[in-house]
Amino acid sequence: MAWGAHRRPLDLARDRTVLLFFEDIEQDTLVRNDRHLRRALRKLYHTVKRGQTRSGFGVAFTLLRRALESLGYRVVVNDHRLARHNPAYPVGVAGYPHVLREWTLPNPAVLGPGLLDHPGLAPALMEDPRFRSYLVPSDWMKALFGRVYGSRCALWYAGLDLEQWPDCAAEPKDVDFVVYDKIRWDRDGRAASLVRPLLARLEERGLTVTVLRYGSYAHREYQALLRRARGLIFLSEHETQGIAYQEAMACNVPILAWANGHWLDPQRTLFEAGPVAATSVPHFSDQCGETFAGADDFGPALDRFLARRGSYRPRRYVAEHLSLELSGQKYLEHYRSASR
Repeated sequence: MAWGAHRRPLDLARDRTVLLFFEDIEQDTLVRNDRHLRRALRKLYHTVKRGQTRSGFGVAFTLLRRALESLGYRVVVNDHRLARHNPAYPVGVAGYPHVLREWTLPNPAVLGPGLLDHPGLAPALMEDPRFRSYLVPSDWMKALFGRVYGSRCALWYAGLDLEQWPDCAAEPKDVDFVVYDKIRWDRDGRAASLVRPLLARLEERGLTVTVLRYGSYAHREYQALLRRARGLIFLSEHETQGIAYQEAMACNVPILAWANGHWLDPQRTLFEAGPVAATSVPHFSDQCGETFAGADDFGPALDRFLARRGSYRPRRYVAEHLSLELSGQKYLEHYRSASR
């Protein structure tokens, strides 16, 4: 019998192989596999426009793969034949939900990162005996998904490569704050109630500012700004993990974050009658920076931040809680458990 790339069944301890399945945001439309062409065109367009070339799910999957490879594991992606020839061997399924459309593999599976914004989109998903765990990247998401998926809901986060995001604390600084603007909903309203008052307060204090809009910058531009920055103001309604602000923390740039306390995605009203607790900085501590709930308490938070700016140690937090190695180890725990 053929075993894909092997002449014998896979064994995780011996072969150190992880089988992953991933689909990004694009789906086939007119002809089979035309998503690959559209993906290439999308990357070309965003390169010309100097914007993001990968989805958030794509970034998380890339970091998962790198974490596993850094631990000495071979990662095989989208090899249905190899998985089918090893039906008891675990697989990981990640990306956008269409990856599970017409899913026929019998293998025990770990779901995530990615897939669903709310468990109400697929409330019966974890009733499938093949699906052993559903991974979410933060405590607030575990509370949300756990109401439906129960004990099968588990934590996993994408790890940060500390070599790719080096310590910038000793670099010459000429920007007090990079304002990272990731506001997605009611932009006009929040520009008036939050962003403009915030920028005005910074100007009053004589602080130098560069505004960076999510989706409209190149990665190297962000890294260059972090080298120059004394701090990062992070403006986002909520984050499932928040890799961008954690990249800043890895560079030892402390964070001043808007944390309104709730999940503000408009689709929440489809499933939730009341507010859902959430945060924009789900992995954070007082060694990383400060938070504020709105424009009214931005001033006091700014004062606290400026008073402590030289004492924050966000890179240490990343090394202790969000490293690539720890991320890979955590995923392997869930992956091994899937086959038991």
